Amino acid sequence: MTEPSATGTIEVAAPAAAVYAVVSDPAQLVTVAEETTKIVHRRARVGQVGARFMGINRRGWRLWPTLSKVTDADPGRRFAFEVGEFGIPVSRWQYDIESTATGCKVTESTWDRRPNWFKPVTVPFTGVRDRPIVNAQNIAKTLARLKDHVEGS
Repeated sequence: MTEPSATGTIEVAAPAAAVYAVVSDPAQLVTVAEETTKIVHRRARVGQVGARFMGINRRGWRLWPTLSKVTDADPGRRFAFEVGEFGIPVSRWQYDIESTATGCKVTESTWDRRPNWFKPVTVPFTGVRDRPIVNAQNIAKTLARLKDHVEGS
């Protein structure tokens, strides 16, 4: 796999299992995410490879849906899903968790999978011209909220 288009890491004073419980359940993840505001469960048990769900995303007044499929579900270590729109690959989101002496280190990464011709098509719907920069900012906010949420602040 190529390098992610945006990534961020944070230290969390909580067990890896507690972090994994949040990131592997899209209904909980949405409580700390920057753009995704609602999750609609679609098929299979969420948190398992192959599970599908719809995310409703918001940026300002713009709203757009995405369809996701869980690709990795390794409890306490990694959770990932692929996002598509109209059958077109959009992105991959991945949470890697590594236990430490004081809790764990969480790395959130994303890969922009949109074909070049599709990138300008998404701008009117999302309001985002430079997705890697915006995703890096969103990741920093999401990880800070995740830390606060899991540590109980």
